This record gives sequence, structure tokens and C-alpha cells, in this order.
Amino acid sequence: MPTESVTEYDPSLGRKFVFVTGGVMSGLGKGITAASTGRLLANAGFDVTAVKIDPYLNVDAGTMNPYQHGEVYVLKDGGEVDLDLGNYERFLDIDMTFDHNVTTGKTYKHVIEKERAGDYLGKTVQIIPHITDDIKRRIREAAEGHDVCLVEVGGTVGDIEGMPYLEALRQFAHEEDDDDILFTHVTLVPYSKNGEQKTKPTQHSVKELRSIGLQPDILVGRCGDPLEQQTKEKIALFCDVPTDAVFSNPDVDDIYQVPLVVEDAGLDQYVMEQLGLAEEALPRDERENGWRNLVTQETTGSVDIALAGKYDLEDAYLSVHEALKHAGLEAGVDVNALWVDADEMTAEHRDRLEQADGLVVPGGFGARGTDGKIETVRYAREEGVPFLGLCLGFQVAVIEFARTVCGLEHADSTEFEEETPHPVIAILPEQYEVEDMGGTMRLGAHETDIEPGTLAHELYDSDACTERHRHRYEVNPEYIEQLEDAGITFSGRADNRMEILELDDHPYFVGTQFHPEFRSRPGCASPPFVGLLEAVVDRAEREVSV
Repeated sequence: MPTESVTEYDPSLGRKFVFVTGGVMSGLGKGITAASTGRLLANAGFDVTAVKIDPYLNVDAGTMNPYQHGEVYVLKDGGEVDLDLGNYERFLDIDMTFDHNVTTGKTYKHVIEKERAGDYLGKTVQIIPHITDDIKRRIREAAEGHDVCLVEVGGTVGDIEGMPYLEALRQFAHEEDDDDILFTHVTLVPYSKNGEQKTKPTQHSVKELRSIGLQPDILVGRCGDPLEQQTKEKIALFCDVPTDAVFSNPDVDDIYQVPLVVEDAGLDQYVMEQLGLAEEALPRDERENGWRNLVTQETTGSVDIALAGKYDLEDAYLSVHEALKHAGLEAGVDVNALWVDADEMTAEHRDRLEQADGLVVPGGFGARGTDGKIETVRYAREEGVPFLGLCLGFQVAVIEFARTVCGLEHADSTEFEEETPHPVIAILPEQYEVEDMGGTMRLGAHETDIEPGTLAHELYDSDACTERHRHRYEVNPEYIEQLEDAGITFSGRADNRMEILELDDHPYFVGTQFHPEFRSRPGCASPPFVGLLEAVVDRAEREVSV
């Protein structure tokens, strides 16, 4: 697990902070609203970073079930964090660190360790000031060196676990200059049966926030449609904000359209004016507009990509979905992701495999769904369907090849079958004595050497790549020669670790032990994903010409 540093706070740095809270219900899109605002501020010439506060007691997201909490996103320094940090990296086009994620578990652990070491000199350790001071310290350290820091508070106002954070923000507002702080509150504006936009949930949420001592400067209403003028006026009247501080964030077809929506509404300009940044911003005609051009570009068609996993939840594979979108933007096609249940593999899901133009087997842990993933790999290999295996997808590709091509009966991973006669996938040597689960895998960015003359070298256009990892098992070195003699090419290696595999006699069959999806960005798509979609498009064009 990454270690944290502690620095002294310098109040003269003059950083700007935008705090984003949410009310009424979770999952409204606080993170996307904040990330979109940050994207626009970056377009205006400012250096923007972000902090995600997660009030849960876990130290990090590493041990959480993806079906309950969404994917575990991995940062370059190995931090296992909430998926919202992935959205911040993609929208802001930055690399964040473990210091940009604040959890209750991390904060309490640090304060308790200081108490055990005697750092508080006999004082009674309390929520206020010790926990709140540590929260403020973390936010300020993450903001160091940047013009603007966006701080998203997870959960909703009124949650008991979020109270120390809101109290810390109340104190924060007293310690900073008024024009350096901005509070944005995101709420739900539902419809009544007669189609009226209802403001009462927003009123109650703001009332709850104000009872804590926080007055929002900006209100963002999440609604199916843009807020009507009379709705804005009513919210402004009852929540004590100017009418022009009430903004809409209506539903859109794709999250990458949100920056365009809030820019058209003037949210970014209002934020800059309130923070005293408007005069420093680039003129409108000089601002970066690559995002708008990218999102609004025309596509030439669509492709179907089957995603074979065990979690029937898009958020469990969010970065994979986003990486496919990014590659689609580069290839000029829309990507339709087809869910294939690797655990059940019913006739319906097999039909989706056969319908798909390309196949992806994502990462995961545990034996459940493994047989379906192996079946997917075999179908892709034998039928010549473009295939990309990620982490566990890379490993099951090795298992399938060992069983079917090498004739190694019952070849398996020791993760699934400890007594397998052919452990082609085995635990990492440094994992032998590890007992704790959290933060103990091979994590974060590591460099891979790429063999010249291979497909991987063509994809990355380099002799090396640096990608993020999250795994405990790898290809067993004892079987590498046998696998290569049978036709696998391990085109990427890190010392004696196999990192990339490919098959020469296939339109596109690539597996990566790392997770390339974590570094994919709009406008800078991940090379293995771009290669997959290019192979899909090429295959479709060949079939049409025939």
C-alpha cells in the first residue's frame, strides 16, 4: 500500500477549492458534475486536481465487492480507490495518487497510530479537532501545487458517517479567504405525476446542509430535463441563493457530453467569477476545445463487443466500458457492449458471443465464471474473432491454450485449483507469506519490455510501456517454453514475468497481464483497445468485400 507524506500547511499559497456535496440520494452524479467543471476550468488554462472523500471505514476500496461498489480503480502509485477517481483522471487527463482519496478508515488509522506513538502528548483524542484536522491536512496536501482543487464528499448530506467531513469543511471555510472557497450542492429534482418539477427534496437537503453550518453557493439540479425557469426561481427563493446560481444537469446519452451541457449553461463561468479567476482565464476563443470536437464528431457505424464477466453491472467494469468508448472515438465507430454472463452461459449469452464483432474478457478474482471465460477464449481463438484478455482474461487465455493446444489436461491456475497437475498460472513468489488481503497484490504502474517485430510493438510503437497492475498470480515460468513452442508469443515481459501475449495466426488475439483500461483517456485511447477495434473494423470490411 502506498505510504503517505505529511507536510506543513502554508496559508499563503492561495489555492482555490470547490467542495461538492450531494443530497436526497446517492448516485446522482456529483463526481461527473465536479469532473465536468474541472474539465472546463482546465480548458480555461487552470491547473486542476481533485480529491474524492469516501466516508466508509475501509482504508481503501481494495477489498470491496465490485457488485456492491463498482470496480476497484488502480492509481499509478498502487492505490486501490473508488471508481470516481477514474472519472477524474479521464476528464482532467491527469494521473492522481493515493493521497487524492480520503477515507474514514485511512484517517482514523493515521490518527490512532499517532496516538499510540504518543504524538498528542497526553491529550484526549477526539473527532474535533484531531480527525477534522487530519481531514483538512489531507485536502490541502492534495491541492498543493495546483490552481484549483475539486473536493467531492461521497454519500449524501445527513449520513452519520459523513458528519466529520462536513464539520471539517465548515472549519475549512473559516480558515480560508471567502473568495478561495466555493460550495456546490447537487440534488435530485424529481417529477410529480402531473409532470411538475418538484423542489421540496432540494429544499430539505439544503436545510440539512445549513443546519450543519454550510451554505451552498451553487445548486445543481439533477433532472431528466433542464430545469424550468420557475423551478430555478423557486429553488433560489427557498434555498437562499441567487437564481443565476441554480444550474441544470439533465440526463444525457453519454457522460462525456456533460461538460458541454454545463458549459452551455454557464456553470464554469459562474465558478470562475465567484473564485476571482475570470480575469485570469483564457479568452473563450483561445480555450482548449478538443473535448467538444471529440464528443461531437460523426461516427461511421457501430460495432458489437461482447464483455464476458461474472458481474451483471456496468460499474463493475466501468474502465473497460470507457476504454472501449475511447477506442471507438479513435476508430470513428460507436461501440455497443454486450453483456455475456460467464457464470451461467445460457443459450442467450452464447448467442451474444456469436453476434459480437469482438470479445473482451476482463479482470476478476475467484473461480466463479472461469469456465465461461475459458469457453469465450476458445471460441475467439478457433473462430478468428478479435479478442482482448485483461489480467484474469490474460490468464484464462493461457489456461485455455495449455489445455486445448498443448494438451495439458486439467491445466489451471492455483487460484482456482491448488492440486492441478499443470499449474500454468501460479501465485507470485512475493505472495507466498502474505496473509492480509488489502493492498498486498502487485499494484500500480510497472514497466514492460516489448519485443520488436511483434503486434504489441506495433500497438505501442515503442520498446516498452508502463501500465497499471492488480494481481497475485502470473504465468508459471516452468511452462513458458512449452507454451511458446506451441504457438503463443509472449511479446511483453518484465524480467521473467509474462505481461503481453499474442497469437500470430489470428486476426487479433492479445492478452495483457496489466490493466491498460486504467490509463485510457478520451483523445488518448489505450493501444490494446484501439488495436481490437481496428481489427474488428478490418474484419467487417473484408467480409463486406467478399
